[in-house]
Amino acid sequence: MDEKLKHKIHHILAAIIFIAGVLGIVYSVRAYPQVFRVDVQLESDRDITPREALQLNFSEPMIVERTSSVVTISPKEEVNFHWLNGNKSLVITPFDSWKPEQEYNITISGGISIMLTEINERLTFRTVAYPRVSEFYPKMGERDVIFDIEDPMTAVFSKSIEDFRVKVVINPAENLVNQLDLEKKKVDFLSKNGFQRGQRYDVEIMVRHKDESESRYQKIYTTWFETKPFPPATWEKDLNLRLEQARRFSDPKIKEGKYIDLNVESQVMTIFENGKLVDAFLISSGKRGMGTPQGTFHISNKFPRAWSKKYGLFMPYWMALVPSGDFGIHELPEWPGGFKEGAAHLGTPVSHGCVRLGVGPAQFVYNWAEIGTPVVVHN
Repeated sequence: MDEKLKHKIHHILAAIIFIAGVLGIVYSVRAYPQVFRVDVQLESDRDITPREALQLNFSEPMIVERTSSVVTISPKEEVNFHWLNGNKSLVITPFDSWKPEQEYNITISGGISIMLTEINERLTFRTVAYPRVSEFYPKMGERDVIFDIEDPMTAVFSKSIEDFRVKVVINPAENLVNQLDLEKKKVDFLSKNGFQRGQRYDVEIMVRHKDESESRYQKIYTTWFETKPFPPATWEKDLNLRLEQARRFSDPKIKEGKYIDLNVESQVMTIFENGKLVDAFLISSGKRGMGTPQGTFHISNKFPRAWSKKYGLFMPYWMALVPSGDFGIHELPEWPGGFKEGAAHLGTPVSHGCVRLGVGPAQFVYNWAEIGTPVVVHN
């Protein structure tokens, strides 16, 4: 047989075998689709950040033109496609950014592999969630708030805000400075010029992911509080109202531990523990010419029923403010015969320098205060 003819016959037979093989594959794919199934998986489907690329991995190489055209994202986002690994991996990148706290669906309707297998798949992924405010100081609606470097306005978040940007909108506006803790979950805020006294503030906390644009801030928390007013220019003549004034307007001068505050102008004692008001009581301090010394003292000794040789009086619940015992705090004095001065002078300076308390309050303060407790006497 002629060599050229043999060569031609060989090529024809090869073509017939190839076509038969292809037809056999097509038949097998159609007849046994489960055998030739193409699996597709998302490399990651949770906590996707706004500009993070998604990667779909196929178990077989795909025909790019036939597959890219049938991939859709819902809710709709403009995306870019890029194929890798011999067309076995599809990388999807958002043109702008994914929206946080959004569930997206990726639908492939009729993608084709090189084995001519058709794919119809729906995959889901969820984007990263915003942090939440788990604690806030002051509490919503709190009144008589005082801020300082030890007690700033504070927001505690449910997770680290390292990858987020936080914005505080406060009305009336304040120039705020802030400090982030090492765990990046707590932020302290103070006003550079100090918060106004006696003012209601409305606060909104906004966040966005660091990969989002400035226009994407989302409100995650709202609250309000009122700062403490300044003390009144004049004290109420009604003693009960004066006590209420003291309870509302008195500011602690010592923030740690217990301390006793004696205001000789208002004739009121307020007691504080760790910066928080415990209670307020009327007093009678030293009269003109024998005024109670002002300054910072400490309770140097205590005695439940002290005797004053100088005046021939019992002074129940005695707490000395100086070691010499020249003056201190005690209950309304008593004569040895049992007569006790009434409470009529409480709220008026009439003593010879000591600070008198009424029946009940004196015992309470005596039991509450320890030796060494600071006492601040002032106008």
